[in-house]
Amino acid sequence: MGRTFRPLEPLRGWRRLAAHAWRPPRDPSVYALLEIPMRSALAHVERLREESGLRVTVTHLVTRAVALAIRRYPQLNGIVARGRIMLRETVDIFIQVAVEGGSDLSGVKIARADEKSVLEIARETEERVERLRQRRDRQVERTKSLLDRVPVRLLGPVVRILSYLTYDLDLDLTRFDVVKDGFGSAMVTNVGTFGLAQAYAPLVPFSRVPLVVLVGEVQDKAVVEAGRVVVRPMMTLGVTFDHRFMDGYHGGAMAQLFRAFLEDPARFDAPRAEALSAAPSLRS
Repeated sequence: MGRTFRPLEPLRGWRRLAAHAWRPPRDPSVYALLEIPMRSALAHVERLREESGLRVTVTHLVTRAVALAIRRYPQLNGIVARGRIMLRETVDIFIQVAVEGGSDLSGVKIARADEKSVLEIARETEERVERLRQRRDRQVERTKSLLDRVPVRLLGPVVRILSYLTYDLDLDLTRFDVVKDGFGSAMVTNVGTFGLAQAYAPLVPFSRVPLVVLVGEVQDKAVVEAGRVVVRPMMTLGVTFDHRFMDGYHGGAMAQLFRAFLEDPARFDAPRAEALSAAPSLRS
């Protein structure tokens, strides 16, 4: 009898790491689905694009909304280390992006995202993602090279040991090409670019990120307004959070803030053109 399964070769990058990152499910994940009206948000995105020339997207709006929600509830901005909840000092959001033509995943961490406007987030993301796709991000390339050198059978244990050293023991291993807290306070990824209206993501164990938000495709849907059925652009957010940090109360409160921001982003996020023009280019 022939073999039923065959290995996927070559196994590189995120796919190679992911195969060794998870064990059978025993995690504290809670899943929630939010439907957000997007008419005002889409108009805001178009206005920012015209004024700045940047490719602003709803992902940048969601990143800003997540950052503001975490700033509002700082007790959610932490990790579990050796049985204790330890809080981060800053609100940093990791935006996942597809690379290698969609065959692999990478991303950029926007440090202090709660202190940046949507325009600043869009500008930083655009420049850093371009470096990623051109393989010019030296830190990311060094980290990938380090992991690629680890034998497959040792990859899982090595990742868990590095997670223990950097998070539980709070050691700085940057001299060994291991980024300190490389994923930040939350992850945001846009699955709408792949035509998915909604999706959920698992918590990534070694990242110690307690919140993952998936941005679905904006679609026209029938909704009820003032007793009438009308068609409006709607977006679905798939949210996964760590029940050790949040419960239904926190989830509901953050959902209200998400909705308030995305229904009227201009009220929360006045563009700061002078800061953008004065900021040094990341390409230099």
